[in-house]
Amino acid sequence: MKLPAHAVILAGGRGTRFWPRSRTRTPKQLLNIVGTETMIEQTVRRIAPLFPASRLWVVTQAEQAEAVRRQLPSLPRAHLLVEPEGRNTAAAIALASVHLRRECGDALMAVLPADHVIARERRYRELARRALRLADAPDALVVLGIQPSRPETGYGYIERGAAIGDRFGADARAFRVRRFTEKPALRMARRYVASGRYFWNAGMFFWRASTFLAQLQRVLPATAQRLAALEDSIGGAGYAARLRRAYGRLENISVDYAVLEPASRPKSGARVIVLPAKNIGWSDIGSWAAVYELLAPCGDANVSAGDVVTIDSAGNYFWAPKKVVAAIGVRDLVLVETPDALLVCPRERAQDVGRIVKELERRRLRRLL
Repeated sequence: MKLPAHAVILAGGRGTRFWPRSRTRTPKQLLNIVGTETMIEQTVRRIAPLFPASRLWVVTQAEQAEAVRRQLPSLPRAHLLVEPEGRNTAAAIALASVHLRRECGDALMAVLPADHVIARERRYRELARRALRLADAPDALVVLGIQPSRPETGYGYIERGAAIGDRFGADARAFRVRRFTEKPALRMARRYVASGRYFWNAGMFFWRASTFLAQLQRVLPATAQRLAALEDSIGGAGYAARLRRAYGRLENISVDYAVLEPASRPKSGARVIVLPAKNIGWSDIGSWAAVYELLAPCGDANVSAGDVVTIDSAGNYFWAPKKVVAAIGVRDLVLVETPDALLVCPRERAQDVGRIVKELERRRLRRLL
């Protein structure tokens, strides 16, 4: 590996499907959704053998910055990049890339979500090392592809093409990406899984900062140029004000749509590679129902964060750690209590919790957001 490798953790989302625990200042990634550590603490600990604190970066938003600092005290202060407003993942990664270029000239980047669970951490780190070796090529954009376990309609899919050949030596299990597909209908998702040619897109990317910025210049030139214009002022007194003025003018688009999909087409000047990530115990735990599925020892067990007494009840998820939950004759429910709110819904409707947040916004109940 010729270049230093840095990890960029994206930690700016709101996690609305984890309301009422997840709020603007304490979103999902800053909570202990699974286990005693917060999601971002788990992420940093998991990758610590690969990336010392000096090569760790976090991109977050102003409301969450102080909590991130408290939870990650070893993070260099200059490596906490605060977005003035959310502009999606293409802008967040571009911001980190410009900072890396300013500090290092060029570097390998591992771009990672802050809020995923990976059970087999050693296996995951082996794959990350392999992905970084692949990404050392100046035209490579590498994405980890999760082996699908079911025809999921809530994930994006990656279709693999030809296997990577001699240039990557021992990494021949990697494949060129043929195309990306966003959230297919159930019938199509079943076809994808049955074909064996598709992977879930978990949003874990590896590339050189220079490779990413070259592709960004090709597809989003205005965003690339506005951030490049800030580079000389990084660390100076006027940087924050200049960033605020520029950031709201950046395109609001995901990196998948903006960069990876165009880069996977012919004549892009890049090669997009998918590295299969099998058997790493991955979950994006995208809802309270997913937390239940991760923690339940069997399909009809009750899962609780505190004491629970149940009669004729099964398949429930309870979060009320400071109270005893007593349940009679209820099945497949989610119950989450905070000091100012109580959520109750069927487990099968847990994906709709974000609609409650939208309704609270409509009613201007900001104290609950």
